Amino acid sequence: MNIQLAHRKWFEDIVAQNAGTIADSPSWLNEVHRHARHAISDIALPHRKQEAWRYSDLGKLYKQDYHYDTDSISALKAGDIDSWVFSSDNSHRLVFANGRFVAELSTHHALPESIKIGSMQAMLSAEPALVSRWLQQLKSESADVFTELNMALMHDGVFVHVAEHNVVDKPIEVVYLNTSHQQNTLSQPHSLVILEAGARASVVERFIGADSDTYFFNGITSVWLGANADLRHYRLQNESRRAHHLSHIVLRQDTASEYKGVNIATGGAWSRTNISARFEGQHANCELDGLYTVGEQQYTDFHLDVVHALPDCSSRENFKGIVYGKGRAVFDGRILVEKGAQKTDAQLSNRNLLLTQHAEVDTKPQLEIYADDVKCSHGTTVGKLDPNQLFYLRSRGINEDEARKMICLGFAEQVLANVDDEPVHNFIQHQIAGIFGKQEI
Repeated sequence: MNIQLAHRKWFEDIVAQNAGTIADSPSWLNEVHRHARHAISDIALPHRKQEAWRYSDLGKLYKQDYHYDTDSISALKAGDIDSWVFSSDNSHRLVFANGRFVAELSTHHALPESIKIGSMQAMLSAEPALVSRWLQQLKSESADVFTELNMALMHDGVFVHVAEHNVVDKPIEVVYLNTSHQQNTLSQPHSLVILEAGARASVVERFIGADSDTYFFNGITSVWLGANADLRHYRLQNESRRAHHLSHIVLRQDTASEYKGVNIATGGAWSRTNISARFEGQHANCELDGLYTVGEQQYTDFHLDVVHALPDCSSRENFKGIVYGKGRAVFDGRILVEKGAQKTDAQLSNRNLLLTQHAEVDTKPQLEIYADDVKCSHGTTVGKLDPNQLFYLRSRGINEDEARKMICLGFAEQVLANVDDEPVHNFIQHQIAGIFGKQEI
């Protein structure tokens, strides 16, 4: 069988095998499912000759079957996530196991009617018109076969809606816990975060799984910020070392809105994060920071597509990678400044630290500019540990392993410094320190 036909059959089989597990949906959502299933049969599949997938090897993913798994969910206990989360008093927590909401592990604080935080399934019953409006409005303009797969089998996810000029009092903590029981698990949450004009919130998304579990996470998070809205968005990916992780973030910003996103990736055998950001109002600002650590037999990939379609908007993208063992990292960042987007201020940076001779980084920052009154820059570096820094620390009585760890933490701190939430900052710092405290680098 032709390899492309075999890969398409893999998608079609997953849909056929799992379609029966989707809960009853309203007619408009059934139509979304139907349209996506047809698209899977027609849309171009990823392959290495496409620039966006040039470095991505999906061969191991296509060799596995994946199924929705509810057996593992019923066996979960509160202690299974305690080491990963905030105190229940300090956040509005929603827990999803294998993509499905688990009320028993979630925290329910009283909220005003103007702030809605819950699962997509619950909101489909309680607020169907509101969900329909935003789900269809925020559908990705650059859909690929994986986003269509998510839409074809969409069954749950986070729904956050904050009305005008409201402020959410605690961080919204979303835990995506992925487990496998007797079969490889498929997890496909589809989440919406909507902040109307002048609203403010902080969202922390955590992606976790035990290292012994094999699963495929294929999630979408769509974000809409109204005029003067402000969102702090932290995404902490620490999946199983046997997992495939694919995330899509769709971001749309209205006039003078403010988005600060920090993306941390330390887990997964294979992980890829696609971020699509577009300005739909003037004087908006978008800041994207990222830190990835990639070790033995790991692959991590970040793709950014930031579109300046209107004047007087600013964006800053700063991503750093630490690669060791035989790890491989890919960074593909693109800023598009369209013809009418005068007075754009856009900065793109990707810096990488290689700790071993077998570590590998492929980096491609891009600027595509069609306006003539802009302030734009981009740059990338790939380097090794500075022997002078090591010598300096060793000369102060610090052993070599601890010296390496200190240099790595110093390299990461520029990204961590942009984490305004102290518990999140401390958690990330402790996690990064743990990696380089126990790994042979």
